[in-house]
Amino acid sequence: MWLTWRAATQRALYGENGFYLRERPSRHFRTSVGASTVLAGAVLRELAGLAAGPYEMVDLVDVGAGEGALAADVLALAPPELRSRLRVTCVDLAPRPPGLPEEIGWADTVPEGVTGLVIANEWLDNVPLDVVERTPDGPRLVMVDPSDGAERLGDRPEEADLAWLDRWWPLGGTGERAEIGRPRDDAWASVVVRLAHGLAVAVDYAHRLGARPPYGSLAGYRDGALVAPVPDGSCDITAHVALDACAAAGERAGAVATTLTTQREALRALGVTGARPPLDLAGRDPAGYLRALSRASLEAELISPHGLGAFGWLRQSRP
Repeated sequence: MWLTWRAATQRALYGENGFYLRERPSRHFRTSVGASTVLAGAVLRELAGLAAGPYEMVDLVDVGAGEGALAADVLALAPPELRSRLRVTCVDLAPRPPGLPEEIGWADTVPEGVTGLVIANEWLDNVPLDVVERTPDGPRLVMVDPSDGAERLGDRPEEADLAWLDRWWPLGGTGERAEIGRPRDDAWASVVVRLAHGLAVAVDYAHRLGARPPYGSLAGYRDGALVAPVPDGSCDITAHVALDACAAAGERAGAVATTLTTQREALRALGVTGARPPLDLAGRDPAGYLRALSRASLEAELISPHGLGAFGWLRQSRP
């Protein structure tokens, strides 16, 4: 049976007994959330800024929440006066995990009228999309056999997808490939349009116009290792995100301010520096020095330009 990559990935990840309905992400790959509570601390600082506004309650909505770790960490770090004003919702298609604090809501869609912060950490890269290949006759959809990952070329993409390619991922020579990010644009716009007041943040593997990978970025992950992307439900299927295209979609959905940067720069602006403590602290407070040194190491991992710090950060707000 031959399917488009979008249809095959949708079934493999989210269909009956799909990978993300069956597996816990922490078993298969390391994320900024799983690495430490540093990201949660940065999110808390964003929330504190929003809570300074004229709102009785402030929302935190975690899209693609997985096991709910980010929301739980933010709640655990929040001072009582802020925690009492937080309305926290995890959004995921998987069932609610056991042990999550009762005050965290669980839903399969982003609620309407969010006032506060929506964060989607490594969500858009798992929104299924189609793959195309340039042929002498123009772009053709790449079809896949879900049982073994074998491929063959199919029909010409629909006109809306061809228009997206022309604008966001122009193909070069024969054999070059692209991943049509229009479903991700739509997914992100559906988040922004539900934001009444506040900030929406997408964090993901990303690339920009002019620096797209010439043969795409489709990949599979299982048990912490890179594997062939076979859409049979046995592994994660992911591809990097055209965050600049998502940004344009967010603006069409009502965002009034956009910042597109890296995780390194975004977290540094939120006070995550990775700076080592002064050596004289070791003499005055050895235990404090070790704690500060451990914290610096955790921060450095999240802002490393050769690792997690290279992730793209898209920030869009509504007034």
